[in-house]
Amino acid sequence: MSSVRAFVSGGSNLDTEANLLRAARELKRHYPGARWSACWRNAAVGFEGPDFINFVVELPVSDGLATLKSRLQDIEALCGRPPNAPRWEPRAMDLDVLLFGDLVGTYDGIVLPRPSLLEWGFMLGPLAEIAPDLLHPTRGLSMAQLWAAFDRDANPLYREALDLAAA
Repeated sequence: MSSVRAFVSGGSNLDTEANLLRAARELKRHYPGARWSACWRNAAVGFEGPDFINFVVELPVSDGLATLKSRLQDIEALCGRPPNAPRWEPRAMDLDVLLFGDLVGTYDGIVLPRPSLLEWGFMLGPLAEIAPDLLHPTRGLSMAQLWAAFDRDANPLYREALDLAAA
């Protein structure tokens, strides 16, 4: 099977640095050639809690979406996130597939492209950083264009010094 470009959003607000580094090492182990955005701090959304630190990573995936989904869930568990953790609470690790090649629709329980990609700066901003010319598969606009039109004041991001590419 040839490689597909997958983009995954990740974030943590519990034991943040340790969990982000643990997740980065696991992603690199399974997907050599991963490309990372910077890490970005933002306030918790939908609940009170510590700030999140988020990133987006581009993964060259040759073993399919179902395997990627399973590996992401394994990495979340390794970081201490229980299966079926409630959505609106602090979390040790959250890994979400944003895009998988040019797939559009629901596959293996994942809606692609991820609808919240266009709603949250902590997903769109880092994606635009590492793939500015990538076209959104349904909007037909580049990530840079979508980010330029995004209301950044609604969900401000602050760059963090943590370098996941060096993990």
